[in-house]
Amino acid sequence: MDLGIDGRRALVCASSAGLGKACAVALAREGCDVTINGRSEERLRKAREDILLKTGRTVRTIVADLNVETERTALMAACSDLDILVNNNKGPEPGSYTGWSRDDWLAAVEANMLAPIFLIRQCLPGMRDRKFGRIVNITSARVKTPTARMAISSAPRAALTAFSKAVSVEAIADNVTLNNLLPERIDTDRQHYMAQRMVEERGGSLAEARQRIGASVPAKRMGTPEEFGDACAYLCSRQAGFITGQNIHVDGGSYAGLI
Repeated sequence: MDLGIDGRRALVCASSAGLGKACAVALAREGCDVTINGRSEERLRKAREDILLKTGRTVRTIVADLNVETERTALMAACSDLDILVNNNKGPEPGSYTGWSRDDWLAAVEANMLAPIFLIRQCLPGMRDRKFGRIVNITSARVKTPTARMAISSAPRAALTAFSKAVSVEAIADNVTLNNLLPERIDTDRQHYMAQRMVEERGGSLAEARQRIGASVPAKRMGTPEEFGDACAYLCSRQAGFITGQNIHVDGGSYAGLI
């Protein structure tokens, strides 16, 4: 399927690895002019080389910490007239509400609520003026199924979800969509980290921990970054212009709810 986004200008945040990089690969493969972002110039260089190898396209790299206002401003200044924005950022560590400090909460709100909101605010007017825009927020399955250990992640991301839903109702009239992708058990470095934590807490080997994680999914496996990236690319497509304000699970059937 031709997704109709060849030549579209895309910024994928926090994309030197993991889910962000998977989205950048998918968009580059579809012919987008992609900018990737991260905090490490070396990691971005390696990501750029890998994307070139996989897609034959060269992406632009911009070093910027999304959690610092001045760096966000510089990032957006270098990415004018965006057609596609993929918001992504590292989430806070699991823990307990009794242990998270005020500073922990402020950092989580900055990273997983305010940073993407300010990026949306910056690019949305131009998208509406040009009558095309696709905004995808990578959030978390825990937005709809919160757990105590991940409450510090769920709460700010849920606030971003509410903001995006509210704005989507107005933006769709100008062919601008805002949607959220909710990953769970996608086989990235994050799942490797979670498997290591499982080993520390329960014992056993890393391979056994990974097997337990995969077995917990109805699909009986972890999802691939490529599957996630392709879902993002579709939401950015011409064909997805009537899909907005939605929370789409990419989770191998893990979400147990009806709606």
